[in-house]
Amino acid sequence: MNNKNTSREKRLRRHGRVRSKINGTAKIPRVSVFRSNKHLFVQIIDDDKRKTLLSNKIASDKKTKGGKTELASAIGEELAKKAKEAKINEVVFDRAGYKYHGRVKALAEGLRKGGLKF
Repeated sequence: MNNKNTSREKRLRRHGRVRSKINGTAKIPRVSVFRSNKHLFVQIIDDDKRKTLLSNKIASDKKTKGGKTELASAIGEELAKKAKEAKINEVVFDRAGYKYHGRVKALAEGLRKGGLKF
């Protein structure tokens, strides 16, 4: 039986295809997303230096009210604000093999609303 058919394995294969084409630099870093059932973790990464420049996450103890999608949008705006302070205006979006739908889409729209270009 082929073990590559689990949803996690499929996502990792999609993620590998995406990452082969996307690379973050100091000038235009990469926004990486990891989505779990409860949380959403977001990092702005410089792949040349292999450093995380900024990071943020949605945690269940956040003061913001709303569902996970609303929190994803809010966290995107908050991260965009931090990026603007760090003089980062343009990024490449790495959805990590997840569908551009729901929380991932809300995060991307929040980043755009906060002023980041990608």
